[in-house]
Amino acid sequence: WGLAKANPALTNPESPFPNPRPMHILLAYASLSGNTRDVARRVHAQCEAAGHEVTWIHTDLQTLQGALGDAARAADFDLHLLGSWTDNGGRTPAEMKRYIAELVEAAGKTIEVAAFGTGETQWGLEYYCGAVKRIARFFESVYPLLEIEQMPHGDRDNAAIDAWCAQVLALCAARAS
Repeated sequence: WGLAKANPALTNPESPFPNPRPMHILLAYASLSGNTRDVARRVHAQCEAAGHEVTWIHTDLQTLQGALGDAARAADFDLHLLGSWTDNGGRTPAEMKRYIAELVEAAGKTIEVAAFGTGETQWGLEYYCGAVKRIARFFESVYPLLEIEQMPHGDRDNAAIDAWCAQVLALCAARAS
């Protein structure tokens, strides 16, 4: 985990993300069509640009145990970023539910969790990004939610993702100090 310490964002006062201590972040996402994956990629890049070490898991393809070698290591992360698309009726997809069950078994529910995801308002606002809301509620997350309509595109969505990352990282650092 020492690689992040060499990141110039940590020591460069000109960096837009000055951070006194690198965090170890576990980013896990479920993506049906690639929309949530695209958001996760930008979140990943923003976290690394801020000088943090990010381990990421595509829950459709990997388990926590498979990705970490020992699922109990999940408790060692400073922050868990969980991203998901929303299934029918505002539900959390099965692969993310499976991942969350594995995460809770390994690390409990009192870990730091921030949720993000994609959804479609065409199915009704009551269902829009329902998985994001359910994940945050399940973990009693204190972090803001990031909800993107369908796929991220354009400056507006990029700015929203970047602002969310900055907020979440700052809040997590403040809660840790």
